[in-house]
Amino acid sequence: MSKVVAGRMTHRYDGELVVFHIGMQINRWWRPDLWLPLFSDMPKMLRELATDPDSGLLGFDMLLGAGGPYIVQYWSSIDKLYAYASDPAQEHRPAWTRFNQRARKAPDAVGIWHETFLVERAESIYVSTKPMGLPKATELVEVGRRHDRAHARFADGRTKADSIPSSATSH
Repeated sequence: MSKVVAGRMTHRYDGELVVFHIGMQINRWWRPDLWLPLFSDMPKMLRELATDPDSGLLGFDMLLGAGGPYIVQYWSSIDKLYAYASDPAQEHRPAWTRFNQRARKAPDAVGIWHETFLVERAESIYVSTKPMGLPKATELVEVGRRHDRAHARFADGRTKADSIPSSATSH
């Protein structure tokens, strides 16, 4: 289990950054036969991506929303995200086909949604938390005095490696 990192931390990352939210909305909780197979597909995809260093997946966090589970994923490239989604040899395409077949039989039982963001600049702060979010997916560094306020961190962009003092430590 991850340990709490004391202090004020932020992330450092240089390069294209894509944030991808994907989730399912369970509309008929009493019908696990309709949504559980879909729910079980995601761990296979995440395992496949996590074990392939060239996949482009930097990291992810699983969350629970009002309608069901969702995942925030961090990617190194929009092209790699779309390449994975469309590759018939990967887990996603067969899972998507299965979802569509099930959805035709019970169209309102479970829904799928996603949102994709190409991030130009990102600001983050984590105070006395376990590693999560952007720093877990990229690099966790201390907030320098020069970047003590959110406005300063955002102005510097935080997706550029030179915006963090070189004396900052990483974990």
